[in-house]
Amino acid sequence: MGPRVSLVCAGIAEILMNRPSARNALGNVFVSQLLEALAQLREDQQVRVLIFRSGVKGVFCAGADLKEREQMSEAEVGVFVQRLRGLMTEIAAFPAPTIAAMDGFALGGGLELALACDLRVAASSAVMGLIETTRGLLPGAGGTQRLPRCLGVALAKELIFTGRRLSGAQAQALGLVNHAVAQNEEGNAAYHRARELAQEILPQAPIAVRLSKVAIDRGIEVDIASGMAIEGICYAQNIPTRDRLEGMAAFREKRLPRFVGE
Repeated sequence: MGPRVSLVCAGIAEILMNRPSARNALGNVFVSQLLEALAQLREDQQVRVLIFRSGVKGVFCAGADLKEREQMSEAEVGVFVQRLRGLMTEIAAFPAPTIAAMDGFALGGGLELALACDLRVAASSAVMGLIETTRGLLPGAGGTQRLPRCLGVALAKELIFTGRRLSGAQAQALGLVNHAVAQNEEGNAAYHRARELAQEILPQAPIAVRLSKVAIDRGIEVDIASGMAIEGICYAQNIPTRDRLEGMAAFREKRLPRFVGE
């Protein structure tokens, strides 16, 4: 079974990863299905938040499909890892905020997928790590780039050099995940927390939120003066929106704003 796309309520979409036979491992077909799902959701202006979650209990994503990898030639491995890197780039470039709901194992490519999301929520008991060096590999789908940008260079090096696994609670203490929550009987506590977080984003002005994401993601890569210019360009794009006028009117009339994304 592949990933399933659904609109769980107005404005919140989710991609349910459901490949129980392979613990959601990222194989060729699964990667294609995820890319299709993202392309479909990208065009939908109604999507204000996108959640990645798992339908397989105890697992978020077990990383790249190494059983499939064993059958590949060296050339095929290179092509596949490039596709995997491309998938993570697509996730990172998704226009609306993305949340990874990590209710179980997120190893190697599974953690790289979560790192490509804007926000991460984990069960305290979830286990995560870039464990590639323990398999004779190195992270190849953005891990060497996104982990240091998330945690700082020295800590990222330590985690990658050792292939260390962290619990959700440890990950939260390091700032690798935004929230860690105690797991429940159903095994979907992180998903529930991710839904709460999505509900908190939902009422805010969607164009302003999307432009904030652009300003942060582009700005973090450049010197501060260039970053300020990027912020200025993004700010200018928001000035003519109806939502900006609605925000000011709501403030003046002492009521809650009703943003429509225009």
